[in-house]
Amino acid sequence: MRLELGNILIKDVQFGDVTKVENNTLFVNKEELINLICEDENIKSVEVELAKPGESTRITPVKDVIEPRVKVEGPGGIFPGVLSKVDTVGSGKTHVLKGAAVVTTGKVVGFQEGIVDMTGPGAEYTPFSKLNNVVLVCQPKDGLKQHEHEKALRMAGLKSAAYLGEAGKDVTPDEVKEYESLPLLKSVEKYPNLPKVAYVQMLQSQGLLHDTYVYGVDAKQTLSTLINPTEIMDGAIISGNCVSACDKNTTYHHLNNPIIHDLFEKHGKEVNFVGMIITNENVYLADKERSSNWAAKLSEYLGVDGVVISQEGFGNPDTDLIMNCVKIEKKGIKTVIVTDEYAGRDGASQSLADADSLANAVVTGGNANEVIELPPMDKIIGYTQPVNSIAGGFDGSLKEDGSIVVELQAITGATNELGFNKLTAKGY
Repeated sequence: MRLELGNILIKDVQFGDVTKVENNTLFVNKEELINLICEDENIKSVEVELAKPGESTRITPVKDVIEPRVKVEGPGGIFPGVLSKVDTVGSGKTHVLKGAAVVTTGKVVGFQEGIVDMTGPGAEYTPFSKLNNVVLVCQPKDGLKQHEHEKALRMAGLKSAAYLGEAGKDVTPDEVKEYESLPLLKSVEKYPNLPKVAYVQMLQSQGLLHDTYVYGVDAKQTLSTLINPTEIMDGAIISGNCVSACDKNTTYHHLNNPIIHDLFEKHGKEVNFVGMIITNENVYLADKERSSNWAAKLSEYLGVDGVVISQEGFGNPDTDLIMNCVKIEKKGIKTVIVTDEYAGRDGASQSLADADSLANAVVTGGNANEVIELPPMDKIIGYTQPVNSIAGGFDGSLKEDGSIVVELQAITGATNELGFNKLTAKGY
């Protein structure tokens, strides 16, 4: 399977009479976009705002971030099973508005949405401060239940990203990158002397408001399975959860999964990236055992020498992470786990809720309990009131002058467990 990504570099975003890309600027017809979003009867109203790098702007509470993409050539469309038919994607040509994003916010859905500052110390902890953001402030219909509210926000973001992505369909990309995965036997035949490596991605699926969707199917309803990594670049996996902001995998993270990109970069040179397994994170022990058994079985079936395992969330999912690691290690396959830490504000507490001596190769995205002070911003998009109650915040987090004292847990993407940021730590 071969996918060509054409990156159209977006350096600015502005409102305009026509939604288009011109001279590396994304112009957005605000009224047209609002009308599209308000087609959903569960959305009472929406405001569309722009947030650019370096501006004194704070966006909160952030629900999801989505990168605009459009299918140019090949089967299926962006976000299959959700916005387009359930065709297998991941091949052909896709154009990407690189440097732009859709951000959804509004009245808080759960208690774990986050903060994105476009400047100041907080901006250094989130990759989304570097993007030209089209922000949707959505007001739900009165009396809407939480799961219906989440879906309305999720669909608003996805539809908006697809709408903006269409503006790049006929634009010549600034750069083109190719990604190809061969069938397993052909891949082994082509690179017989390279170590065979697979990637196991754990998907958040712990219950209501903790959902991830694969081709439109809630991941909790699936068994561990094989997927081609290029399918994810076309939106086969989307976020639908409200877990802690610091290590939530937004839809943007899935589309730009750095583990996949890094393995492709090393493919054919240092390793043979033979495939990818997705597995879920469950609440009950029996479900955890079932999914980790299947992840280990599939790893063994692929005949790989090593596996990279990434997690989403913390606490309960730490058990799934260690189960996957231990069972795969016992198959004689070396593992590296990618996670983050909740080690207390002093960094002295146990980092994970579970552990095992076989989990001896770990990449960490940092300590989510570290405290940071965010200065006041000139402009607020959304609402600051939930800051005192979101995960990472506490009573008194929001100061009278508009400054905020929170743990990194409250900053969207701060300790992302795909390694999509700057934080890490070294063990000695």
